[in-house]
Amino acid sequence: MATYGMALDYKNCINCKACEVACKKENGVQLGADQFRIWVGVKEEEGQFPNISIASQAYQPSQCQQCSNAPCKEVCPTSATYYDENGVVRVDVDRCILCTYCINACPYDARFIDDRTWTVDKCNFCSPTRLASGETTTACQATCPTKVRVFGDMDDPLSEISQLLSRREYKQVKAHLGTRPKLFYLL
Repeated sequence: MATYGMALDYKNCINCKACEVACKKENGVQLGADQFRIWVGVKEEEGQFPNISIASQAYQPSQCQQCSNAPCKEVCPTSATYYDENGVVRVDVDRCILCTYCINACPYDARFIDDRTWTVDKCNFCSPTRLASGETTTACQATCPTKVRVFGDMDDPLSEISQLLSRREYKQVKAHLGTRPKLFYLL
């Protein structure tokens, strides 16, 4: 058993959206603008209009934070939101009744309604596709041209993510909420 997490060296993000496209292709998510398992947003801009350049923007890739204490799981009345054997927060589409409690409970705005299944969906670290077949990376990490994402087993002290987190400072989004996210933004 492993505990998977992801470190994001977000300052390397160039907003190419390759991660978004790879995720959608990997997971069969429709290409509609409203449906995202992962996304890249503008984190901050420096300067005052009209003196803002592309170089002064910082992009922040984001997705489900894979909380160890997931509020979405706690409010799910059917246990459709659950932790799999690797600690990945997943959705059982056969149990989801589309009550949207999980959408409202998620402080990261990481869930959406899948128009194909009429259930709530989110990032699952490619657990049913890549991890299940023995791969050790996610689609978004594999496609990123600037190596923003590092995915791996945080329980393995020799894994790339463990090594990276031991030598670099990082922050977690909304850590004060006690959700214990497994996404780490490298400083």
